[in-house]
Amino acid sequence: MTDTRVISTWTEFTRNSAVYLLFTFVAIKVYKFLFCCNRTSEMSSFSMATHPEALRRERILNSKLYFDVPLSKVSIIYSSAYNISFLGIEKLHPFDSTKWGRVCKFLVSDGFLEEKSIVEPLEASMTDLLVVHSENYLNSLKSSATVARIAEQKVLYPFRKQVGGTILAAKLATERGWAINIGGGFHHCTAERGGGFCAFADISLCAHFAFLRLRISRVMIIDLDAHQGNGHETDLGDDNRVYILDMYNPEIYPFDYRARRFIDQKVEVVSGTTTEEYLRKLDDALEVASRNFQPELVIYNAGTDILDGDPLGRLKISPDGITSRDEKVFRFAREKNIPLVMLTSGGYMQSSARVIADSIENLSRQGLIQTRPE
Repeated sequence: MTDTRVISTWTEFTRNSAVYLLFTFVAIKVYKFLFCCNRTSEMSSFSMATHPEALRRERILNSKLYFDVPLSKVSIIYSSAYNISFLGIEKLHPFDSTKWGRVCKFLVSDGFLEEKSIVEPLEASMTDLLVVHSENYLNSLKSSATVARIAEQKVLYPFRKQVGGTILAAKLATERGWAINIGGGFHHCTAERGGGFCAFADISLCAHFAFLRLRISRVMIIDLDAHQGNGHETDLGDDNRVYILDMYNPEIYPFDYRARRFIDQKVEVVSGTTTEEYLRKLDDALEVASRNFQPELVIYNAGTDILDGDPLGRLKISPDGITSRDEKVFRFAREKNIPLVMLTSGGYMQSSARVIADSIENLSRQGLIQTRPE
């Protein structure tokens, strides 16, 4: 009886010891697993912090700015949130801060566009903007609590919506051949500095998103705003995937001589340049560009501040000259089967909206774009 009790006790002890050892073994394994996971996470965070390109890649891949656009929509991007109007400032500043909405109203009233067929973009988030900009720069836009509260809703928000439109336009252009953002073209803003009514570097952002999400390997920027596009030149000028054709007045803002060194093809048009001379220079420039670079995407910055009478552009291009200019660029891309993104950029007169609308209508009549859903 005693032997049986001893054997039973020993068996129970052995079983308990085995269970204990098993739990200990499992606990050690779990601890090691969790330690490795934590270490991997820490190393991943460290890697992201020390490798900006990895962080940029993650932000682009996680962005919601690219979304599928139904065929019931055309490749024209706009939001009523683009327009800026508060405290009467739009009457004091030479920039027509409601031109974007007026362009669309003209297109709708002229029967070339239906409101329901316009694509509305998403607002670029802080994370989206960090693809190019630093946190220090973005925080600098909110230096005063009161000013920031006004600017955030009345200026920065419309700009972020326009940035979203520019980025989305590249996706839409690769799918349908072309896209027009009735806004954007903030070509004076760099990753670290704003200027010239440009708070965010939408052209630089558009290119980076296209490189990764659309697997585009070569981008041509055709900047035909009256002012030098020193923003994208500073950000992208040393990137051999980017070719910059900039046709600008060297006698006006921004006088950025450092950025001019990054222009692949510089065409200077001085104050007083007429329509005939301007279009001749453009023809020559496009011919040279077609020989020098074979892009997979064209980003066309179509500023209308080249118009005769614009107080800041100082050129003498007629409204019909604007129409011819835009048609030439669209034909350049169409003949080579290159997707094209058009941005409206600068334009400082009340007449600019009508001129832009007339040009888009001409593109439609020429069969270069389609403003009615299929």
